[in-house]
Amino acid sequence: RYGPVPRISRIAWRPCAGIFDLDDKAARLAELERMSAEADFWTNAEQAQQLERERGQLAEVVNGISAMSLALEEVNELADMAAEEGDTSILGELDGTLGRVARQLDKGEFARMMNSPNDASSAILQVNAGAGGTESCDWAAMLMRMYTRWADASGFRCDVVDVLVEEEAGIKSAVLKIEGQYAFGYLKAENGVHRLVRISPFDAAKRRHTSFCSVFVLPVVDDAIDIDIDEGDLRVDTYRASGAGGQHINKTDSAVRITHLPSGIVVSCQAERSQHKNRSVAMKVLASRLVDLERKKRAAERDVIEAAKLGINFGSQIRSYVLAPYRMVKDHRTGEETGNTDAVLDGDIDAFIKAYLLHNAGRPADPSQGPRG
Repeated sequence: RYGPVPRISRIAWRPCAGIFDLDDKAARLAELERMSAEADFWTNAEQAQQLERERGQLAEVVNGISAMSLALEEVNELADMAAEEGDTSILGELDGTLGRVARQLDKGEFARMMNSPNDASSAILQVNAGAGGTESCDWAAMLMRMYTRWADASGFRCDVVDVLVEEEAGIKSAVLKIEGQYAFGYLKAENGVHRLVRISPFDAAKRRHTSFCSVFVLPVVDDAIDIDIDEGDLRVDTYRASGAGGQHINKTDSAVRITHLPSGIVVSCQAERSQHKNRSVAMKVLASRLVDLERKKRAAERDVIEAAKLGINFGSQIRSYVLAPYRMVKDHRTGEETGNTDAVLDGDIDAFIKAYLLHNAGRPADPSQGPRG
């Protein structure tokens, strides 16, 4: 494959300072490490946790670039040795190392496309069943499972903040909090209506049914951002959690529902055993919803048509999942498609996410690479 090795050129390598702002990130990492070593660092536990998350994210970038630099230095040294001795046996190993570095670079370069202010944030993802009764509720449960499995496979933490179960099957709605760097940047590709076509398991005549669900993705608002929420504008209701749980969660009014009266936004949380913790989570969701509402108002001023919401029905879907009479998942915005429907419903949606982000960036997608390299 490689032929004789009369000469192997060394690889020029610079530590990507211009691409990844390495110097600034390394300086910030050093500052955070100094702060974390101070005796009073954990006095404010919530702030300390935020700084620790930032430190972990920066360490991943800085250490990743250092690892790539060392790998390429080793490749150059081995290439020099192979060239001197005319030895081709090591070229396979060098090729593998270069491939891993290239994928890591692609991952970093891809992350650079997420340059919106909230792209690096964690995400609030809400699934709502559309028209179609039990069919749509079952489809909503399938989507919830898909995003949960995607989050797990991608290294994100996924918590169910709230879920409204349909009596017969499936769910009417669910709210997931997906924590990790760039969770919102990736998941914003899922914003819209998702259409399912299949032979209904609830139809004795085994007819084909079409179901719709909407997915809304919002960034988790950083606590450092000043959001003015007047307590006088809130109506707070408590009730008993309806989900499975122990004696405490079933016998006390631990679940919380908050209504923001000026906007009409209603959020709820029943995932925690403590009413205080449920209220805290619900307030964070409310803050994210209010920021998103303001963002949409500004977008509407720039482009009323683009800001208009589409109905959860025919003609408004962003992606179709067809399980009968053939099997295919197709994104109508980018044309990305696959026949491996089982893998997609098991959370393998990386190709669709990458195609969407590259489409928005005006760049052609490379089908040989996933969104995180």
